[in-house]
Amino acid sequence: MTVARINQENELEQAFQIRKEVFVKEQGVPLEDEFDEFDTLDGAAQHILVYHENAPAGTARIRWVDGFGKLERICILPPYRQLGLGKVIVAALEEIAAEQEVAKVKLHGQTQAEGFYKKLGYETASQPFLEDGILHVVMTKALAHA
Repeated sequence: MTVARINQENELEQAFQIRKEVFVKEQGVPLEDEFDEFDTLDGAAQHILVYHENAPAGTARIRWVDGFGKLERICILPPYRQLGLGKVIVAALEEIAAEQEVAKVKLHGQTQAEGFYKKLGYETASQPFLEDGILHVVMTKALAHA
């Protein structure tokens, strides 16, 4: 498996297709809520793709919010789950944050994934809340290498 930082429109479109499949089709997030002004190549967010055997399998992005690196839109296509790609994606985003000298990261994690993020060192920092009809919690982590 490999991780690539997205810097071309065709790569960004691959990421969008993965997000549509996971968030819109599978989880029922309205299409108009899934995409926003940060879904560009202009640097407002850094998008990544993770490949498994050269096939795009997952995606995510990180952007800078209130001194945090905010990990967003983390998703993996169903056939590639349980292969460790989620851990690879989070590590890649944390590396980008550290390169930007950001000492802490946060995310809005779906409550069903809370245990996964806790295993990666994240702490729950909020009560559950609804986002696009799905229960989430804010989770944070201080980066040791920042």
